[in-house]
Amino acid sequence: MSDQLSASAPILSVRDLKTYFFPDEGIVKAVDGASFDLLPRTTLGIVGESGCGKSVTARSILRIVERPGRIVGGTILLQKNGSQVDLAQLDPASPEMRQVRGGEIGLVFQEPMTSFSPVHTVGNQIIETIRLHHPVSKQEARERAIVAFGSVGIPKPERRIDEFAFELSGGLRQRAMIAMALSCGPRILIADEPTTALDVTTQAQILDLLRSLQEREGMTILLITHNLGVVAEMCDTVVVMYLGRVVEEGSVDAIFHNAKHPYTQALLRSIPSIRSIARTTLPTIAGSIPHPYNRPAGCPFYPRCPDFKPGVCDKTEPGLTVVGDGQAVSCFLYERT
Repeated sequence: MSDQLSASAPILSVRDLKTYFFPDEGIVKAVDGASFDLLPRTTLGIVGESGCGKSVTARSILRIVERPGRIVGGTILLQKNGSQVDLAQLDPASPEMRQVRGGEIGLVFQEPMTSFSPVHTVGNQIIETIRLHHPVSKQEARERAIVAFGSVGIPKPERRIDEFAFELSGGLRQRAMIAMALSCGPRILIADEPTTALDVTTQAQILDLLRSLQEREGMTILLITHNLGVVAEMCDTVVVMYLGRVVEEGSVDAIFHNAKHPYTQALLRSIPSIRSIARTTLPTIAGSIPHPYNRPAGCPFYPRCPDFKPGVCDKTEPGLTVVGDGQAVSCFLYERT
């Protein structure tokens, strides 16, 4: 959350983060001034439609943004050993940044099938990760990897560790990815769409696993998803992003029961309900996300907004305004004059 909303010291503080891509066709402002705080032992959810900058934000934190993208502004302050380290200023290939990846911050990718090497066993990949961060023998690293497999509920871990990713089911692959992310004891876990492409039962099992691991290890979780049901179940606080900007932030109760931004309200209306009348059309958000090369001036949501104010919303971009206890919104409807 922003400075005016935080009550305790954050373990990770992102301020005015800007990550742009520079292809030949023009500039893509994938993340354009995002700010939020991640508090210890809590779960922060980042939500929004595809293309709003959620995953690029996560990759920016870990400094693994692929070319032609790069961070062009802002700070990413990590609390480490009693001081703050600005990850945005570190060389992505430096030993210090490599130690942060895995050692301080673990990442669960959206699709483990494309994240694991197809020509190495999952165990060897976890063993390599452990030995990269700890001066241990290959045998000791293997023993740690087996323990990590067991801790995430993989049956017969001493056998599964020698299998390839394609030999595992979708649920086991995701558990193996979580085991690798946690193998070096990070304080923060970034989970990027961890339940994508999984059936409903397996989704519930993965979410239960993350919750139990957080309680047991005292981890802090940054959960990136477009599934608002997952956010309601897992998160303490929520950041809503649209076109690279934070448009609303607050506690999960505030967002779900008293959403302020028209975009957040529209997202919530689009959730199917068991109380819906049969054969009625599910509400949708009018229009589509603007093309990244043709961003609108002013508020990025105004072309789709039912509360659009001509001459106001299309001229100036609103800042975040505190509207309640732990809640802020970027909308002219709530700006104080």
